[in-house]
Amino acid sequence: MKRVLLLLADGVELFEAAAFTDVLGWADTFGPERIELVCAGLHPRLRCTFGPDLIPDAQLDQVRAEDFDALSIPGGFETAGFYEDAYAEPFLDIIRQFDRAGKPIAAICVGALPLAKSGVLAERRATTYKLLGGKRRQQLAEMGAKVVDATLVCDGNVITSTGPSTAADVALALVEMLTSPENANEIRKLMGFDGNSNAT
Repeated sequence: MKRVLLLLADGVELFEAAAFTDVLGWADTFGPERIELVCAGLHPRLRCTFGPDLIPDAQLDQVRAEDFDALSIPGGFETAGFYEDAYAEPFLDIIRQFDRAGKPIAAICVGALPLAKSGVLAERRATTYKLLGGKRRQQLAEMGAKVVDATLVCDGNVITSTGPSTAADVALALVEMLTSPENANEIRKLMGFDGNSNAT
């Protein structure tokens, strides 16, 4: 069985967190091996960007990186307090632990920024949110990443992406890293992300 840590900051964007829970849930149900997702944060209750509250499975100080096979990080909004948690040392330290072990790390949108803040993206290719004047990409570059103008970027064990619309693709890329391309493609088809539309 594979175990994935879903690292949640206060102010997390629920849509992005849900992409990990749903895609990994489908992979757990229909894939070749079980995948357990465990949510952890710095507080016993976390407020999402647009509401509601989330109650994580564990507090971050109860979590050990060695007990997991991969790390997933959804983004969030500064106005909702996302960076207060995402830039806190315990949050950054768990990221470093996963990277030192060479384990997959998947970040959606501005979830890439704590990766960069931790030092994990120094001199590595990455991307993040590009709209609203490109502020987030500039911050990513200032923290040492080699910013790539692409929707989804994989550099070694790290996956980053440009925004909420990429959430399912990031989660599926993580499934591919954890299992196989064939399994990820099968989950993509089962969830209806095969590019076919019956809209009339």
